[in-house]
Amino acid sequence: MQTLNTTLLIIGGGPGGYVTAIRAGQLGIPTIVVEGQSLGGTCLNIGCIPSKALIHVAEQFHQTQRHSQHSALGISVAAPTLDIGKSIEWKDGIVDRLTTGVAALLKKNKVQVVQGWARIIDGKTVEVGDTRIHCEHLVLATGSKSVNLPMLPIGGPVISSTEALAPKSLPKRMVVVGGGYIGLELGIAYRKLGVEVSVVEAQDRILPAYDAELTQPVHDELKKLGVKLYLKHSVQAFDSNNNTLRVSDPNGDTLNLETDQVLVAVGRKPNTQGWNLEALNLDMNGASIKVDHRCQTSMRNVYAIGDVSGEPMLAHRAMAQGEMVAELISGKTREFNPTAIAAVCFTDPELVVVGKTPDDAKAAGLDCIVSSFPFAANGRAMTLESKSGFVRVVARRDNHVIVGWQAVGVGVSELSTAFAQSLEMGARLEDIAGTIHAHPTLGEAVQEAALRALGHALHM
Repeated sequence: MQTLNTTLLIIGGGPGGYVTAIRAGQLGIPTIVVEGQSLGGTCLNIGCIPSKALIHVAEQFHQTQRHSQHSALGISVAAPTLDIGKSIEWKDGIVDRLTTGVAALLKKNKVQVVQGWARIIDGKTVEVGDTRIHCEHLVLATGSKSVNLPMLPIGGPVISSTEALAPKSLPKRMVVVGGGYIGLELGIAYRKLGVEVSVVEAQDRILPAYDAELTQPVHDELKKLGVKLYLKHSVQAFDSNNNTLRVSDPNGDTLNLETDQVLVAVGRKPNTQGWNLEALNLDMNGASIKVDHRCQTSMRNVYAIGDVSGEPMLAHRAMAQGEMVAELISGKTREFNPTAIAAVCFTDPELVVVGKTPDDAKAAGLDCIVSSFPFAANGRAMTLESKSGFVRVVARRDNHVIVGWQAVGVGVSELSTAFAQSLEMGARLEDIAGTIHAHPTLGEAVQEAALRALGHALHM
């Protein structure tokens, strides 16, 4: 058996793992990354990046279809056709360029990559096939995986998001099980590609993790697109002989939904199985590994970052944690204590939540001003043919310190950085209201929301 020795060993080459490795390499720490599949993890290969690429294809196809029928813009084109094979080839090209780029960055920073599946022996020893690796510091960055439903095993017409992002052909009908962000992002994309889409959600509304006011524009767009919603419905089973999904309605009656494919998108769970994690006997926090404010586990010199350490399961959280851990190992003083981490849904329209919502503030006992500015009064939104949605600010009444931002509308994902930055810097309503925002931009709605909270919005 081959033996390798290193200062830092990272299990998992996703956003958390590879960023840890790059920063460690920059700091001169001998580092090895173990990855069983492709560098970049779920995010680059079968998650964030490919899903946004497919969403872009769907939006372009949908807009071209609109122009072939009736366009207020005066554009007239023939009815479009779609070669989904070429679309997936384009998407795969983006993924390949990004994963190749990650490999190049790791090589540039003298990080060794060991391909294969890790098996933990103890807190300082890991085996990968016939290679044994000894380390001083161990970082667990194994990510998460899709939650499966026992009554809907993946296979054949029952697919997960992985298969949905690499279709060889498009079905005529699809039922999406799960009305969260993954199900709706993919469901909307498939609908815009011409598939008849239905969504089954056990809760009484879509995107149940967010408040009803924020999700209403998404609900309205789903109806406009012709997506059928079955809210407060639970799944029983899929009948492959008749191509029907059996669901129970709120009264307990059974409905048979005819479909060619069923996309199971009911969430994700920490990936803690299959690599002998139990050998470390770490303290757990439910299904995730328990960590402190430095991402340290209950075992000295063993860290856990990203999805395996629990919510929020976001790539940018994993990256920030990884950068911090590398600096801690180098001897720097750091802790993971962000004021807020932005959550973004790439639905139509997009949705952003940063910091406290009005309900969160109320639950925390804060007396807050809540103010919204609609995109219907924003010139840039009008020129983008999208007037639905709004920007909402939540600020303390006593000192006007902003504690939260929310937005729903076209392109609002790009406002998330400004939202998070204002919270990290402890901005007050006066700071945002007094900052000159470029015209015409969607960002003007941010300033107007702050102005309105102060009692003098200019364009309402």
